[in-house]
Amino acid sequence: MEDMQKELNLMGAKAVKAARVLAVMDSENKRKLLYAMADAIMANADKIKTANAIDMENGKANGLTPAMLDRLFLNDERIKGMADGLKIVADEDDPVGKVLSETTRPNGLVIRKVSVPMGVIGIIYESRPNVTADAAGICLKAGNTVLLRGGSEAFNSNKIIAEVMNAAGMANGLVDGAVQLLPWTDRQAVNMLVKLDKYVDLIIPRGGEGLIRAVQKEATIPVLKHYKGVCHIFVDKTADLSRALDIIENAKVQRPSACNAVETILLHNDIVAEFMPKLLERLLAKDVTIHAEKALCGYSDKLIETCDDDFYREYLAKELNIKQVADVAEAIEHINNYGSKHSDAILTEDKINAEIFFANVDSSTVYCNASTRFTDGGEFGMGAEIGISTDKLHARGPMGAKELTIYKYLVSGTGQIR
Repeated sequence: MEDMQKELNLMGAKAVKAARVLAVMDSENKRKLLYAMADAIMANADKIKTANAIDMENGKANGLTPAMLDRLFLNDERIKGMADGLKIVADEDDPVGKVLSETTRPNGLVIRKVSVPMGVIGIIYESRPNVTADAAGICLKAGNTVLLRGGSEAFNSNKIIAEVMNAAGMANGLVDGAVQLLPWTDRQAVNMLVKLDKYVDLIIPRGGEGLIRAVQKEATIPVLKHYKGVCHIFVDKTADLSRALDIIENAKVQRPSACNAVETILLHNDIVAEFMPKLLERLLAKDVTIHAEKALCGYSDKLIETCDDDFYREYLAKELNIKQVADVAEAIEHINNYGSKHSDAILTEDKINAEIFFANVDSSTVYCNASTRFTDGGEFGMGAEIGISTDKLHARGPMGAKELTIYKYLVSGTGQIR
């Protein structure tokens, strides 16, 4: 363990040194190296798939769930998505050096508030190897260096992606130490990383609730996170019911393992008789397991009666809850009580109810007449994303490069004294 700690300290020191160079790198150079990384990923797609196939076989042998295996899997489309995400990030406005405000004080002092990089960011993540590319790209765009600690289940995939990106980046001006993947699968490495406060400025965990809570408990560094995605859709009495069926199916079925997939459907009492049979027909045809409160179980013998704990669950599978409510106020109360402050939606043609919902649901992302599946950096125009935050300090919702900057005050005077 002493050797691991010693090497991790060296990695941290190297990251700090590299961060000082990246902090002042101009926009065009950052764009150039990110494009080179993206091209290298595409050029090495076969190597990446070969490494990923090893991880997939190991994952199956070790009993990973279908949801975890889906997150782990890389094919041509997902590899291209990594490369495209890097290019989108590269083409975004540089978030560093922006003058956020400027004030001239009565004594003549000029005070500018300017965006600057965070410094060194530690990313701890499970399963999804695309996070290796996303995290590195976004951190670099914001002028930060990054220490990556992926899950053991994706070790081979993460290693080749990091190697490919580093080789291409360093051939195009990337400083050594800007992107470092921890070489250990031992969980002790996580405990050490989250206490590396001499070097690391921010920790971002991405994974299951257990991992994130463990990181939060052990860290001596600020942590930006979300624990889970218990997302809701409330179907109001004025909703377009045909459109509601499409939205709900998309929110649950399109990628049920995602944290922005819907987990609970709330139905206004007035539409239950008409809408419930149609909803069941649509969802059961897609092999969705449905938990419903007792009053709704008479609609089908395939329904499972809910218990209170079900409403706190993040299924991450083709499984969800259905409950009826009296009005928008009861829907909001349920969401704020059982939800995870991630993504919640109202389907309605009532503009007043939509505004009430927007104003009162305490979540990072709130929708009207759209699927919750859009809570994603790419869908929000950020290219890749570093994660989704349900915290309120200092970023909330999908986090792109802009959310990985902080600010400092630059004060110019002409000899003023106090």
